[in-house]
Amino acid sequence: MAFTSRSGHTQTSLAEINITPLVDVVLVLLVIFMLTAPVLQSGIDVAVPKTKTVKEITEQRLVLTIDKDQRVFLGDQPINLADLPSRLHQPNTAPAHQVIYLRADERVPFGAFASVMDAVKQAGITNISIVTQPLQNGAK
Repeated sequence: MAFTSRSGHTQTSLAEINITPLVDVVLVLLVIFMLTAPVLQSGIDVAVPKTKTVKEITEQRLVLTIDKDQRVFLGDQPINLADLPSRLHQPNTAPAHQVIYLRADERVPFGAFASVMDAVKQAGITNISIVTQPLQNGAK
């Protein structure tokens, strides 16, 4: 497409798309996502105990977490221990077939751990897996 300027010169229009700004924006977005992704996945900071036998979690399940301050979380949401049995009950699933993963900080007293286990049992859930980390080579 051509057009004539006021001075009488004929010029052609620029029909090419400049993709440099697009590449700049995409690279900035890539850097932002690379920096924020680990933060989003970290969730609640818990130092789980280390054991020799560890089974890798491959399925999406309910995760119950007890942090070092003895706060209880269902997923990433804090929850009151008294409300836990009612929140764990899923309407379309029999409690005997539900699986709960329990992550507890290694510094949590056994009494707090037992209270959470009791609340899970009150919901009728008997399949409870305790989340641990594998021992490093050479560690005892």
